[in-house]
Amino acid sequence: MELREEFVRFARQEGVSVRALCAQYTISPTTGYKWLARAREGDPDWAADQCRRPHTSPSQTPPGVEAQIVALRGQHPSWGGRKLHHRLVAEGVAAVPAPSTITGILRRHGLLDAEHSQAHQAPQRFEHPVPNALWQLDFMGHLPMVADRVHPLTLLDDHSRFALGVFACAEEKGPLVQAHLTGVFRRYGLPAAILTDNGPPWGTAGQGGITRVEAWLLRLGVEVWHGRPYHPQTQGKIERLHRTLAVELTNTQRFADVPSAQRAFDAWRHGYNLERPHEALGFAVPAARYQPSAVPFPETLPPIDYEPDEVVRKVRGQGAIGFANRSYFISRGLIGLPVAVRPTTTDGVFAVFFCHRQVAIINLTEQPTV
Repeated sequence: MELREEFVRFARQEGVSVRALCAQYTISPTTGYKWLARAREGDPDWAADQCRRPHTSPSQTPPGVEAQIVALRGQHPSWGGRKLHHRLVAEGVAAVPAPSTITGILRRHGLLDAEHSQAHQAPQRFEHPVPNALWQLDFMGHLPMVADRVHPLTLLDDHSRFALGVFACAEEKGPLVQAHLTGVFRRYGLPAAILTDNGPPWGTAGQGGITRVEAWLLRLGVEVWHGRPYHPQTQGKIERLHRTLAVELTNTQRFADVPSAQRAFDAWRHGYNLERPHEALGFAVPAARYQPSAVPFPETLPPIDYEPDEVVRKVRGQGAIGFANRSYFISRGLIGLPVAVRPTTTDGVFAVFFCHRQVAIINLTEQPTV
């Protein structure tokens, strides 16, 4: 300010060349004449820095649209600029600003977690090429309710990220899982395969054999895959679903009982499948990429058939079979069901199959374990 006042004082002296004085003060003639014009207007604060904001902003987001952005963010606190942009476009809002502009609006309103935004990195994604090629199944864990605990069971299509089911369970037991899967199979048909972790009720956690749930799925013709132990990234899509469910629902609500939890899960699943833009899908919603399976659910399980010349044994009460005058443990999940014992290319070594799945090896040269 002192520099500007000094310049104007000297420039007003008689016989002074304004352009020469500008060169002496290393400013442009345009700036020098601007300072002189401000001083002539009589404003005592003419030398202070002036606001450089333009008088008009033709590209400024209309207040109504900005209010819609803030309101939608309030409904979905975990959504960023890109999800909000695509959702507003899908709702038919006119003049929706770019995702970067929406991010700026969120930041201006104090709605953006700067640390979370900075830490975010685009993940490397893999997916099956068509719906129902693979489903992912898992329990989210258990959550406290007012008087008890709820165990959310989730089922997701790998290709479309379509949430086939989010179930409020009172326990993590095989019969309850099978009942929920039956309802999904009746509605959406059968997948080619289901991916789970190694824990119960669908895995034996490395103890050998297969579970009742796995045996039931194999009889339906559904392959059962298990992820690597202690490697949750194998089921990355359903783990991501769990994080979204936690951020958008379970971290902020405590349910009174299992039925109230189920109502909340149903409402959340509807929004997840039909409204929430999914970044991995090019911001389409999962329902846009999913379609039911062409393989229907059979109300009666198909029979277990083996070749006529194969050695067939029924699994006994302790999960073992008798073979070559010895008892061999196979699987407790197969109690009461037939298995086939087939020779291998190694003398004295036999493979035990349930349906088309090999479930055990019998080595006649070793002492059996029962």
